Amino acid sequence: MTAAYCLSRAGCSVELFESAPEVGGLARSIELWDQIVDIGPHRFFSADKRVNELWLELAGRDYRLVNRLTRIYYRNRFFFYPLKAANAFVTMGPAEAAACLTSYAQERVSPTPQDGTFENWVVSRFGRKLFEIFFKTYSEKLWGISCKELDADFAAQRIKGLSLWEAAKNALTSGIKPTQHKTLVDQFAYPLEGTGVIYRRMRERVQERGNEVHLKSPVKRVLVDGKRAVGLELESGEQKHYDHVVSSMPLTQLVERLDGVPDDIRKRASGLKFRNTIVVYLHVDGADLFPDQWIYVHSSDLLTGRITNFRNWVPELNRGKPTTIVCLEYWCYDEDEIWSRPDDKLVAMAAGELGGTGLLGGAKVLDGKVIRLPRCYPVYARGYKELLEPVQEYLSSIENLSVIGRYGAFKYNNQDHSILMGILAAENIAQGAGHDLWSVNTDTESYQEAYVITETGLDKR
Repeated sequence: MTAAYCLSRAGCSVELFESAPEVGGLARSIELWDQIVDIGPHRFFSADKRVNELWLELAGRDYRLVNRLTRIYYRNRFFFYPLKAANAFVTMGPAEAAACLTSYAQERVSPTPQDGTFENWVVSRFGRKLFEIFFKTYSEKLWGISCKELDADFAAQRIKGLSLWEAAKNALTSGIKPTQHKTLVDQFAYPLEGTGVIYRRMRERVQERGNEVHLKSPVKRVLVDGKRAVGLELESGEQKHYDHVVSSMPLTQLVERLDGVPDDIRKRASGLKFRNTIVVYLHVDGADLFPDQWIYVHSSDLLTGRITNFRNWVPELNRGKPTTIVCLEYWCYDEDEIWSRPDDKLVAMAAGELGGTGLLGGAKVLDGKVIRLPRCYPVYARGYKELLEPVQEYLSSIENLSVIGRYGAFKYNNQDHSILMGILAAENIAQGAGHDLWSVNTDTESYQEAYVITETGLDKR
């Protein structure tokens, strides 16, 4: 959507095909029980000036700054996230806190050898005890594989700049302008109509410029002539021809359906896996359940991995209703039983799990809604790069084809990464800029100057 928006703004003619009923992908918003919710929690934050300027261009003044409150639920206890020293030590208790400090000290003296796994990367940085409390269970719920099978690239992208020492400094110097890790910002900008309004406004402006956006129009495959993309075929069988194709369809699906792909490339692509998400929304008869925007669930006795309370984002979402919408996320593969479990059983399970945490209090669950989201998370299984890099090289060799986004590039993108990919893809097409789209959201990513959205617009840090 961002690529189409930027290209149309540059005077190019574009046509966009979206398989869903609305644009925005995983970051779209929907209406439920006369309120607005996102497809799970979607906090927008970027330090990139281009991304922030584009976001503000679309949001205008229709946003608020939200004071972030997120916690970790672990064995019937709640820890502030990012960690706050006093809360963490009191909540753990002296024995567990001492064990955490001891294991951290052991890693400083005799670090765990690096073998390319997420587990050893985190253990060497935080100590085994903290790994087991704050990383292991949640990560294994999300990915469905052992942390020994998860590639260290996930850590490099998500928590590369964070150390126990930095977390402690942040906790101890709170209120004295602490050093802040990019994923742990205390405030974030959020649109009054949900995060999806940004992409709906993109769609509207693309259409206002005379271009077409087709909803509920899944693409079957990209058409190629030799090593050149020439158009696409819709699921209906209709073929359309274009000068350039920008694809955000899952990379595995793209390669599987392309003509002329070498057997080795097709085999490598088939070895890459995506993880599905089941989002269960609960309509709760209560207004003050718990104060967090979302909670990470690290307890192994609960299947859910994250709980979101949409009442705590901006009041406009709630539209004055006396009820609360809470969503619980479950992750799985196609072959897992839970993926095909009936909706009523999923709603009952989610209500039971939410009640078991104590977060419901005495409030009653009035209704539920289930949304299944296939192929949400690219799985960074150990050695995945050996499969992905030849596929990237092959796709890069096809002229007039750009693959972007979390699905398209097989990258664990946030909104800001995918927006940046769209901006850069548009510049490549309209200006011949030559940006390397594969380099977005890598462990080498950096900004010469950092900018942040404030109540009055964009400020340089």
